Amino acid sequence: MTFQGWPAEAFEWFDGLAADNTKQWFHAHRSTYDEAVRGPMQDLVDDLEDEFGPATLSRPNRDTRFSRDKAPYKLEIYARTRRPDGAGCYVQLGAEGLFAGGGLYAPDRDRLARVRAAVADDRTGAELEAVVEALGEGGVELMTDGALKTAPRGFPVDHPRIDLLRLRHLAGGVRFPPRAWMGTPAARDRVAAVWRSFGPLLGWPARAP
Repeated sequence: MTFQGWPAEAFEWFDGLAADNTKQWFHAHRSTYDEAVRGPMQDLVDDLEDEFGPATLSRPNRDTRFSRDKAPYKLEIYARTRRPDGAGCYVQLGAEGLFAGGGLYAPDRDRLARVRAAVADDRTGAELEAVVEALGEGGVELMTDGALKTAPRGFPVDHPRIDLLRLRHLAGGVRFPPRAWMGTPAARDRVAAVWRSFGPLLGWPARAP
């Protein structure tokens, strides 16, 4: 089906799950999840596949094996595309609204080392600065989760791009609080516009050494 937006029931469903995150509640309201939450997300990524490639949807279940929080279900649904170099686009819906973004999330140690070397390089680093600046002008915020408090080993603390060198992820996005347009096809257009704006960032790690 063509994406038509998320109905108001989707946000009500997330509120209900947050209040009673149990298997009993989830299964009693499974039809709402399938029709108002997951169904539209699948329609969204199906609509965008020709331009951005296939996306994988998240499962509702949390992995609680190594967590003190044993709540069984995630309080959001998300989908992501993935390129061979690990970069991709991302969209998430929850009670707090819609998030759309992209980039390189949690690269392995070797990949992160190559990215940092490219950040430090005057040519590729300057290119990245321009890309990040353009994204910021469009309202994108870079992820700072896991960022180092000091310079990575082997880099000076006064490096002109130290803020980028400290990052653990080269990714970010735009957050939209719940609005009426999320219940219309306009939500697809918003997500597509954000994903397009990430084109230069997605291409940068692929060109990095």
